[in-house]
Amino acid sequence: MKQKNPLSASPDTPSLSRRAFLKKSSLATLVGVSSGVFEIRAAPAEPPRTVEDPIRIGLIGFGEWGREIAATLTRMEQAQLAAVCDTYDVMLRRAERSVPQAARYTDYRAVLDDPDIQAVVIATPTHLHKQIVLDAFEAGKHVYCEAPMAHTVDDAREIARAARAVEDRLIFQVGLLHRSDPQYRSVFGFIRSGAIGRSVMTRSQWHAKQSWRRTSPNRERERALNWRLDPELSTGIIGEVGVHQLDTIFWILQERPEAVHGFGQVMLWDDGREVPDTIQAVLRFPGKVHMIYDGTLASSFDGQYDMFYGSDSTIMLRDQKAWMFKEVDAPMLGWEVYARKDKFYTETGIALVANATKLDSLSLSPTDPIPGQETPLWYAMAEFLENNAFGPYPPAANYQVGYEATVAAIKAHEATMQETSITLDETLYDIG
Repeated sequence: MKQKNPLSASPDTPSLSRRAFLKKSSLATLVGVSSGVFEIRAAPAEPPRTVEDPIRIGLIGFGEWGREIAATLTRMEQAQLAAVCDTYDVMLRRAERSVPQAARYTDYRAVLDDPDIQAVVIATPTHLHKQIVLDAFEAGKHVYCEAPMAHTVDDAREIARAARAVEDRLIFQVGLLHRSDPQYRSVFGFIRSGAIGRSVMTRSQWHAKQSWRRTSPNRERERALNWRLDPELSTGIIGEVGVHQLDTIFWILQERPEAVHGFGQVMLWDDGREVPDTIQAVLRFPGKVHMIYDGTLASSFDGQYDMFYGSDSTIMLRDQKAWMFKEVDAPMLGWEVYARKDKFYTETGIALVANATKLDSLSLSPTDPIPGQETPLWYAMAEFLENNAFGPYPPAANYQVGYEATVAAIKAHEATMQETSITLDETLYDIG
């Protein structure tokens, strides 16, 4: 049942309405560029609004990311986490401690059978998404499905077709977090306005020292826990993690890759696995821009970030912040003399910060967390809840967007597994 009341966040967190999204996405067009480095911060959110009837949510999957989702939802007045489902009783005991108000089930169909639950969030292993999504649509539930949508192109296409068939009455949002994040929306507008000049290449990376190997005294459970290391089920680093970064590049370039060349190796965790712990991929776009992606489980150095290289300037997105590095021959826009100056490594640059005066009065540097800023997951959940209240609207990460990112990630993973080139024909992106 559609909610009649507008949504609000708690007094300590920003409200996120569709109007606020539009304001935030247009922020970058109001600011200029200059030599040096800029930090781009999102615009302040709208004042909180009141809510009377929160959306009743069922969470399917209570693993590490499912618990993060639960913690986020319980902080949002817009949501009531009404049920948690997991096939493993240990996870349900954890749910009993952390979200005692939620009903607990081992079979997701029990969640779907509850007429009071309006929407479900699917946070299971990737290969289990398809049937749960299809059954949720059959039960008349709105669906938030984690990315990637599926572990095979056929499953992803089936999900997309089903979502298209119900889009006039049900919301289907894919968990591609950057599409809902005000910071990324702001930078998107900034880049699309031509601030970096001619796009010449992009580069993204994800580095974390972790094995992905999980242990359990139960052999069957251990096999289920290690689905990311199963070559029949896993989409690898570039699929399970890099899909978010791939989608960001597709979004900003407004293009889909037409080919990918990959390399994959087991460099550290030599425990018999076939799925590489270190990968590199080069994706080619029709406009001749290349994306270089590298990911590893063998080293945490230099973490995660995305780079957009242009003829006039380069933008780096990192930790919900962004910096612009301007070329010395780029045109001056005139306002730079009034901007705040900040040190960035060996460079002194100009900081582009919303509410810079307020931050100065709080003795906050541009690299400090912004008071009131939320996580990308929070903003994605907020968009999903807002669409539940006022929609259904097509979410920023709709079925088409999710399908295209999933297909590219799957094919990029195949390329890294085979250390080969794969052509991504236009028909591959067709849902049919």
